[in-house]
Amino acid sequence: MTSQAKDAPAVRGDLFDPACPTRRLLDRIGTKWTSMAVKVLAQAAPGEVRFAELLRRMPGVSQKMLSVTLRSLVRDGLAERRVEPSVPPAVHYRLTPLGLSLDIVLAAVRDWAEEHMAEVDRANSLNDRLEKSAE
Repeated sequence: MTSQAKDAPAVRGDLFDPACPTRRLLDRIGTKWTSMAVKVLAQAAPGEVRFAELLRRMPGVSQKMLSVTLRSLVRDGLAERRVEPSVPPAVHYRLTPLGLSLDIVLAAVRDWAEEHMAEVDRANSLNDRLEKSAE
């Protein structure tokens, strides 16, 4: 990172501007896999979690999807990756302070989803029945 980039004042994004990168960031952090990975890594903070452990603790995620998710977290500065030179290499991940701050927000969204899941399911079922009867 250049000194100029470090010293530049923070620019706040505008979600409603079609050219704003905020939209891309929200697409990345708004996935279920990102939310799960951040939660597992936050639970281990300040420690690290190996790739295989993340895979085990995130039921349903494929190796490829986990790899893509972690690569995005590292690229965005939300997580750090450490490779242990062994055979096979052991790859460890941990959240950065920025990633830990994201976990606070995602935890609130996860809690909301878990608390209101039944209500949303009922609304979906009702709408499905109404659509079917309108056909």
